[in-house]
Amino acid sequence: MTLTETKPPHPRPTPARWGPKLWAVLIVSGLALFLDALDVSMVGVALPSIGAELDLGTASLQWIVNGYILGYGGLLLLGGRAADLFGRRRVFLTALVVFGLASLLGGLVDDGGLLVASRIVKGVAAAFTAPAALSIITTTFRQGRDRNKALSIFTVFGATGYASGLIMSGLLTGIGWRLTFFAPVAVTAAVLAAALVVVPRDRDTERGTVDFGGAVLLTGGMLAAVYTIVTAPETGFTPAVTATLAAAVVLLGAFLILENRLRNPLVRLGIFRIGSIVRANLAAMAIFGSYISFQTIVSLYLQNTLGWGPLQMALALAPTGVLVAFISPFAGRFIDRFGTTPMIIASMSSFVLGYLWFIARGGSPDPAYFADYLPSFLLLGLGFATGFSSVMVQATEGIADDEQGLASGLVQTSGQIGGAVVLAAATGLIGATGATGIAEYRPGLYLVIGVAAVGLLASATALLAGRRPLARAA
Repeated sequence: MTLTETKPPHPRPTPARWGPKLWAVLIVSGLALFLDALDVSMVGVALPSIGAELDLGTASLQWIVNGYILGYGGLLLLGGRAADLFGRRRVFLTALVVFGLASLLGGLVDDGGLLVASRIVKGVAAAFTAPAALSIITTTFRQGRDRNKALSIFTVFGATGYASGLIMSGLLTGIGWRLTFFAPVAVTAAVLAAALVVVPRDRDTERGTVDFGGAVLLTGGMLAAVYTIVTAPETGFTPAVTATLAAAVVLLGAFLILENRLRNPLVRLGIFRIGSIVRANLAAMAIFGSYISFQTIVSLYLQNTLGWGPLQMALALAPTGVLVAFISPFAGRFIDRFGTTPMIIASMSSFVLGYLWFIARGGSPDPAYFADYLPSFLLLGLGFATGFSSVMVQATEGIADDEQGLASGLVQTSGQIGGAVVLAAATGLIGATGATGIAEYRPGLYLVIGVAAVGLLASATALLAGRRPLARAA
């Protein structure tokens, strides 16, 4: 199957000028991404304080991040398919309620295990809000200039949420880390109230069965794989670790077999025959896998090793989100002019350069922020601004409306799986060396660079291949 054989979706009319109702739908959908980014950045800054109060080491702290990521990434495909089958509005509203309750619970618990459990539930809720929000946009705005513009504005919400989360967490963690869990509850309530009024009622939704078995196999396989990656560097391949590795292989293998046999699978495997979609998903893995790991490493290094306070740490990273917020509104124009592939290549190049700069300059005993850190953070912001919208456009273009939820969930799943696996590997490398200085953090940082470089090479293959027919997927 070649790219030219795919059937594009039927065009939907988008008004020449977007009216208040259209803007309202876009804003409410974007607030779902705002919430996700807000949560990730707030928790990242609060990790050292959480670890100090609950007596959690680096390996345990990474589960606070990965618990959310695994619940999110493991069920995103189910969330996207549920939006296609049961209605985007219905799924969106229900998941928002669960998200808010889980966030409230996380701020109340005093046990590390319960905190991780609340994070998993919160990630599960986000797994339904995120693809529902994205598919609301991709089915509301016509493919091409309108959708590119909408997705570039959608990215601004993520960048704003990330930057806001850093500042809010820096301020709130100084008072108490629990406030970083309570703050999203208020935001969720406001988004829910707006969504009840703005998001149009569901109609013409497809009816069919939901592949719960596939969702269980995928999530279980991911949990087993990440546990193996986290534990093996510290303990070696003990019988328990070997058993979890075998469980991961069996569960993920069973998932692929099941999806190939079901009439209504969680993932239609034929979608991977479209080369542009494969490359978009690989780029999502590289972007989120490298950056989530980088932010965690930098947060631990600056606060635990250099003794920075939470607010100082948050302000240091803030330029990344601010730059994304300023540049993202123009991303749609760049996509229209240059195409998604050159934009993704530029994005991954910026990430690689940003990580290299931090490794080369960030380990100074007496670092100068503007010379040693700021260039790295600005390069990462540029990478997000040029890459996120481009990946979303490339991953959903040419897909029929009844599979927009699948395509949206798939690319977001790739990002979360990349984040979970790379973070697990990076923290495993740090834990194995007992990180106390920049030298001990370097193995994790080298892994981050390697992941970004793989993403760059994967995207560059599109230019090397030119317009030749796409090869069949394995």
